[in-house]
Amino acid sequence: MGKVISICISKGGVGKTTTAVNLAASLSLSEKKTLLVDVDPYGSSAVAMGFTPDRIKGGISDIFNFSKSVEYTIHNTEIPYLDFIPANINSIQNDEKFAKMTENRVVLKNALKDVRNKYDFVILDCPPTLRGITLNALTASDSVLIPVKSGHFSLEAVDKLFDYISWVREVSNPYLDIEGILLTMYEQNSKVTEISERELRLKYEGYLLNTTIPITNLLNEATFYGKPLCLYRINSEGALAYMDLAYEIINKNKVTANNQA
Repeated sequence: MGKVISICISKGGVGKTTTAVNLAASLSLSEKKTLLVDVDPYGSSAVAMGFTPDRIKGGISDIFNFSKSVEYTIHNTEIPYLDFIPANINSIQNDEKFAKMTENRVVLKNALKDVRNKYDFVILDCPPTLRGITLNALTASDSVLIPVKSGHFSLEAVDKLFDYISWVREVSNPYLDIEGILLTMYEQNSKVTEISERELRLKYEGYLLNTTIPITNLLNEATFYGKPLCLYRINSEGALAYMDLAYEIINKNKVTANNQA
């Protein structure tokens, strides 16, 4: 059965969608069957994957209003091991309806039961809010991957998310784990990076991943062309960093599985 990982933090501009798309692509290049699910109403993952509205036959809003099966909403991508479910929430009216539908916190969990055994990993790209669809995503997830950009406000968001995860464990998902904290837009030899990393290590030492994602314009450039960076510039520093992240997560879960055996 595939492991479901939410990419989540209550702050924009820290690389959630970039991480969701590029991690999913990197896992698939490692021949891990992967499903990327965009649960952010803004639908940024579709843009990053090159899916224009005319190419989307169904998506997350159809799953929540029970008009289409989850299997129908799955789209093939140009990467053989990677599938994608877009958000397809295209108007304010649909957004309001969708918000009401997400009050049932187990819809996504129940929907993914039908398909998760076909995948090694299911990656959920969450919005920068801690309610509604994010609660649905965390209820459906085995773990949370937390992208953090260097800076004080990101650190505050980590504290807030950990408190929220504790609440989710109490009300809907007692087995929700922390996959790790990922430092994104990482600038070596920066004072802000140094301070942020020191504070994170003081409080969350056991959760920091070894991989860091460097700051690079190529990630934005690849999104402009609707491609994960591994397809746009495979040998770039950013693409290699996301491949390292995929390997770290794969190996970490091998160790976990062996320990539980």
